[in-house]
Amino acid sequence: MKTNVIRILVGCVLSLSLSVRLLAEEHPKTILVHYMPWYDSKPISGNWGWHWTMDRFAPEKIKKNGQREVASHYYPLIGPYDSNDPDALEYHVLLMKLSGIDGVIVDWYGIKDFHDYGPIHRNTQHLVKFVKKAGLKFAVCYEDRTIIPMVNTRNLKATEDVLHAAEVMKWLDKNWFSDDAYVRIKSRPILPVFGPMYFKTVEQWKQIFAEIPTQPVFYALPHLAKSTGSDGAFGWPPVHGGKEITPATWKTYLSDLYARKHAEDSVIAVVFPKFHDIYEKSYGYIDDRDGKTFEETLELSMKSEAALVQIATWNDYGEGTIIEPTVEFGYRYLESLQKHKARKSGKTFQHTADDLRLPLMLYTLRKQTGSDRKVLANLDVISDLLFASKCNEAKALIEKYQSRIGEPSPAGNVLTAAPEE
Repeated sequence: MKTNVIRILVGCVLSLSLSVRLLAEEHPKTILVHYMPWYDSKPISGNWGWHWTMDRFAPEKIKKNGQREVASHYYPLIGPYDSNDPDALEYHVLLMKLSGIDGVIVDWYGIKDFHDYGPIHRNTQHLVKFVKKAGLKFAVCYEDRTIIPMVNTRNLKATEDVLHAAEVMKWLDKNWFSDDAYVRIKSRPILPVFGPMYFKTVEQWKQIFAEIPTQPVFYALPHLAKSTGSDGAFGWPPVHGGKEITPATWKTYLSDLYARKHAEDSVIAVVFPKFHDIYEKSYGYIDDRDGKTFEETLELSMKSEAALVQIATWNDYGEGTIIEPTVEFGYRYLESLQKHKARKSGKTFQHTADDLRLPLMLYTLRKQTGSDRKVLANLDVISDLLFASKCNEAKALIEKYQSRIGEPSPAGNVLTAAPEE
């Protein structure tokens, strides 16, 4: 009798274990990261753009610690960069791949050449090429608030606002929605809209989507999802009123978000490391808590039914939500992602913390290299190896190049020759 009871208990435990495992398999996650393509640097674009200056910081000023004065509490490991610099884009996308990120959601301003919308569109197209080379996914988060300054400056008639947005959707449908690398839910392309902040009615969005054959899955911020008739909601760091948001508060926010009906299809889960903006009037503050905020929001997203997870953000320096490597936090968040991948699979993740250092080495070599075509071609070989996840081979070549860097010149260190093959 006792033996039978034990067998029954063991069977129940094994069954429960299998059920938990199957439940996890029923809700696989695609981890995406929200990306800002809006940075201009003087070396690349000829000027320091607003997102580095905010009209009150001076990047040309070098502080005592050797850093430029930029509009952020944090400093990129590669310094303030340009979103149209192929070296920076390569560096970012390689880091995403090596950390286990599945793709990007790009903060996108549409197709009109107004203010910095044109450069942001160009930079997004440039980024997508690297994303696809890495075998990652992409989508865009449309900023409909871009309509506001166009109408206010009479660059767009108020009576043609819906028509303009419809043209933007036609461009998306023709160029990106049909791309094999574009993120989909049940065969439909996703379209988060930040807000919406301009088009606020169900009827407006019906008109905007009316003429495209591929209807996207339309996501809005949670508090605007119902009024705009969206298909679902995406989470964001819940700051407000310039207050510090405690873990108890943001956990309640996430719990409410993940409790929505049909969460697998209608919710994009959110992960964030902190929120520490540098605006003149702050939106609020969320503490990093030595990395615990990122780890806990990641864990909650994994327990949710949501199929899509968005990390907010890769590089919003103005709001201080960055997970890309910085002077202050190093590779903390990317290493945390690697550890998560290892726990999820029950074995060592394909890439290591050491591998995460390789894109910076390649970036540095590119910036130290002159115009020698042979040298540049060999650096492209290293890049191809990293995109192919052949990190050990790439590291060996990088070390050969590092040993052959010449003396510093006014333009910086220059590679004088290719390594011996």
